[in-house]
Amino acid sequence: SINDAPNVCTLTSADTDTDRSSPAMAELGASLGLLLLVVLLSELARRTARRLLAEKRGYAVYALETISTLQLCFCTHELKLLGEVARVEPQIGLTLTYLITVVHVLTFRGAICNPSGALEQVYRRTLSRTGAAARIGCQFLAAVLARLLVPHIWALGLSDLHLRHKLLGFQCISPIHATLAQAAAVELCCAFAVQSAVSHLHRVGEKYRVHLIAAVITTLVYAGGSVTGAVFNPALAFSTQFACSGNTFMEYSFVYWLGPVLGMSSSVLLFDKVIPLLSGKSGAGKYMDLPHIQNKKLE
Repeated sequence: SINDAPNVCTLTSADTDTDRSSPAMAELGASLGLLLLVVLLSELARRTARRLLAEKRGYAVYALETISTLQLCFCTHELKLLGEVARVEPQIGLTLTYLITVVHVLTFRGAICNPSGALEQVYRRTLSRTGAAARIGCQFLAAVLARLLVPHIWALGLSDLHLRHKLLGFQCISPIHATLAQAAAVELCCAFAVQSAVSHLHRVGEKYRVHLIAAVITTLVYAGGSVTGAVFNPALAFSTQFACSGNTFMEYSFVYWLGPVLGMSSSVLLFDKVIPLLSGKSGAGKYMDLPHIQNKKLE
């Protein structure tokens, strides 16, 4: 009857929504499975490296740096694909960003995975220039390996999302949606915020600190993601952004390398030099009990 028609339409609409959401959920499930596999294999590789290189601590440090940065890059490539190609809802993307950040912080165990962090440790004299150069080399090596290997993993067609991306030739468009100066400023501010948070959360218990850092990073991704992708890590950006069309190598370098380094440096300068100078106190000593500084010698 005519009175029953609206109900029929409603049911049909609901069925259609379900049909549309099912493939999306399947793609999300496949990506989550891949992320879990990457973390598990990375943890296995870390434990194996520690065992095999137990008597050669210097080599173990660089092996762990490479493995952990690979994990970071692989996971970020997959999250980027979910956001740009699968178009997952923002709340889902931010939730995944938060959760994977917690996982990274808990599993890296001493790996820096960020050239800006290595430069900061050189400033604090907890890492030699040679050691920092070696670590940064490991980070960029991992970034290049991830960029080369990820398309081969996607080509396996683990989900329809990967197959669609393969059909598009693994196309990647520049995530910069502002002038270069504005984009660099966003990356600078993000790096400044993360550096400041890490420096001031060192007295918080580890089980709380991990979640606070993840919350800060997730907030920054929400705030700056639409402008630059909110990467604030030169090595990670080299893996996930530099291959995208739309900007030159020098333009990407200005935004994703200079911006984060200046952001980290600004935070260190402000809290180590400017504020102590204005307050008449020394700011260097209070950072000597940071987790990555304690029990650490020059390498």
